[in-house]
Amino acid sequence: MKIISLLPSATEIVASLGATHQLCAVSHSCDWPEEIRALPRVTATAVDSTAAAGAIDAQVRAIAATGAPLYTIDEARIRAIAPDVIVTQALCDVCAVSEGDVRALAADMTPSPVVVTLDGKTMEGVFTDITRVAAAIDASDEAEELIDGLRARLRHVHETLKAAKAPRPRVAMIEWTEPLFAGGHWVPEMVARAGGVDVLAKPGDHSAVVTIEQVRAGAPDVLFVGPCGYDLAASIDAARALLARDDWAWARALPVWALDANALTSRPGPRLVHGVETMAAAMHPALFGAPLAMHAVRVH
Repeated sequence: MKIISLLPSATEIVASLGATHQLCAVSHSCDWPEEIRALPRVTATAVDSTAAAGAIDAQVRAIAATGAPLYTIDEARIRAIAPDVIVTQALCDVCAVSEGDVRALAADMTPSPVVVTLDGKTMEGVFTDITRVAAAIDASDEAEELIDGLRARLRHVHETLKAAKAPRPRVAMIEWTEPLFAGGHWVPEMVARAGGVDVLAKPGDHSAVVTIEQVRAGAPDVLFVGPCGYDLAASIDAARALLARDDWAWARALPVWALDANALTSRPGPRLVHGVETMAAAMHPALFGAPLAMHAVRVH
């Protein structure tokens, strides 16, 4: 079977189902697992992802205002591959290619590939997406085993917190720094499963712009900084830049953690469970030990 993945979370799901060898092409932003890095890329973006957060936001808004697409598809290459399955998404207009464009392309191909659309907004939604992908690539048994394992890990975190009657610290999760965005969709649920209380959003909410005043008024005990699409090094830089500002001086009294957002929070796939475990370790090190340095670093 030939599979094309048009976003990182889909690539990670396919890989976690043991079907990495069936991937024939991926998106420009797919980078995990390492085995896929040599695969052909069939998407591109007009946004300079190496720019500063404010500049990226300005680019996205400017391109969107013109009606031009943020992402393009290499139709010729996809046709040449003739995939059996294409995995895309319908969750975020600024995260990946348009589902409509993908379905239009697929409908114009002979034979037409199966298009699987990911749209999970919660942890359960992500598990449903895994099941949906698995059904399309004949990996339902693998999906059952994978999801059972993920649920067991989440259950371990929950039962450990419950047995210890652990306090629930108030948490502010920053998903973008200029403008400020609070983490939405599955992120507030991750905070709750890790033993915290999200002071900026509720599970399933869309990511939303917030003010510094709103963050401060939430009286967080812990601050997590994990801008969407950032690896750990970039998140560390972003967190330190915030704390260096005069209007964030109040946050210097808090534990502030930078997260590898790409690995832990941004991509709705199996590694979200690593994110829950990492947050739990940051908030409750006496119960779970310190977070792995490859996943999170305390910057203050």
